[in-house]
Amino acid sequence: MTLRNPTFPRTTRYRVIAVIAAVLSVVAAIAFASVPQQAHAASLTRVTGFGTNPTNLNMYVYAPDRLAARPALLLMIHYCTGTASAVHNGGGRDYVSAADRYGFVIVYPEATRDGRCFDVSTQNALRRDGGSDSTGIMSMVAHARQRYNVDPSRIVVSGISSGAMMTNVLAAEYPDVFSAASAFAGVPAGCFATTDGSLWNSQCSGGTLQKTPQQWGDQARAMFPGYTGAYPRMQLWHGTNDTTLAYPNFGEALDQWTNVHGVSRTPVSTDQPQSNWTRTRYGATGVVEGISAQGTGHDVPTAGMVSRAITFLGLDQPGTDPTTTTTTTTTTTTTTPPPSGGCAVTASVNAWNTGLTETITITNTSTTAVNGWQLQFTLPGGQVITGGWSATYSPASGQVTARNVNYNPQIPPNGSISIGLQATHTGNSAAATGFSLNGAVCGVR
Repeated sequence: MTLRNPTFPRTTRYRVIAVIAAVLSVVAAIAFASVPQQAHAASLTRVTGFGTNPTNLNMYVYAPDRLAARPALLLMIHYCTGTASAVHNGGGRDYVSAADRYGFVIVYPEATRDGRCFDVSTQNALRRDGGSDSTGIMSMVAHARQRYNVDPSRIVVSGISSGAMMTNVLAAEYPDVFSAASAFAGVPAGCFATTDGSLWNSQCSGGTLQKTPQQWGDQARAMFPGYTGAYPRMQLWHGTNDTTLAYPNFGEALDQWTNVHGVSRTPVSTDQPQSNWTRTRYGATGVVEGISAQGTGHDVPTAGMVSRAITFLGLDQPGTDPTTTTTTTTTTTTTTPPPSGGCAVTASVNAWNTGLTETITITNTSTTAVNGWQLQFTLPGGQVITGGWSATYSPASGQVTARNVNYNPQIPPNGSISIGLQATHTGNSAAATGFSLNGAVCGVR
């Protein structure tokens, strides 16, 4: 069954899509009901008070009974008209079974606006820490990371339709957080941009918004200006008969992510994992992967697709030993001397009401690499950290030390890394001050 985008008014369109989505949920539930499921007490649980949430999203978590000591985290994002429960109990059920088996955590953002689509269109949505849906979603990720002792090198994201569009946006805005992404029937990051406040871009949905790979890549990079690190591995799925988010978007997304990763658009391999699928891989390590589903409409994913996504995302691996990770990080951090040539820091804040997010970019201006780092800084009075990413933070207020995590211990000569934090404030939303890296005072840019 294919979800179509008719030309009648949007309110009517949403109602029709809602009915079709409900039918698809029933069909998916029946299909998965035939698969024996292991009995367990774990359930989908709503979480409140998880941090900055400017667009009033709901957060749900599934943590299996047997959670790995250092679990992976899957961020699973629903389609328009969808809910966390619909994905959890329907087309994403294979993710749940894998979580039970391998002990990883699933976080489900849930849109609450009319139509239940995620904002991937407004100016705030298309920049890091911009104050729209992606900001609330990253609060959820930060909350779950701390609550479940998540392995920061194994945070991945997957989504369907509107959720797939958000998957692409998050991969562009927070490449330092996500290690891999799998998008089912989406569009390139930024393709759905609008200037009139609408969340629907008919040119993009119709597949007529086409750009060069360089232009698409630049659009993704502009969502996190100045970032020079690695981007998530990308897996893209699309049906050739998709009339809601037309099939040409598949090629445009491949253009974007091969350009972002700096690999050739010519695939290094092509095969058919299933009779109606054509899979192409790009780059020597297959850092970008596209699967075209012949004759399939917008109603993806299927169970077989999800099982492939689980492997691509690395979720079919056991959790890591937290003792080993902690010991390694501590050893490298405490034995590395300060950089001989200094350091520089750029800090930017986005604040709303009594909350804020702050992005801190650390540049090693010395001629030698920093292997293991600690960044000390002072928060203004009244600010209290509630979450963060790409570093561990302690204490939560006053003079704070941010320490590297296991996937970013090195800052090469003239290289930079970015970290981020969320905090509450009592009126003073200024940036942190007094930065020093491994004891060496840093200049502020």
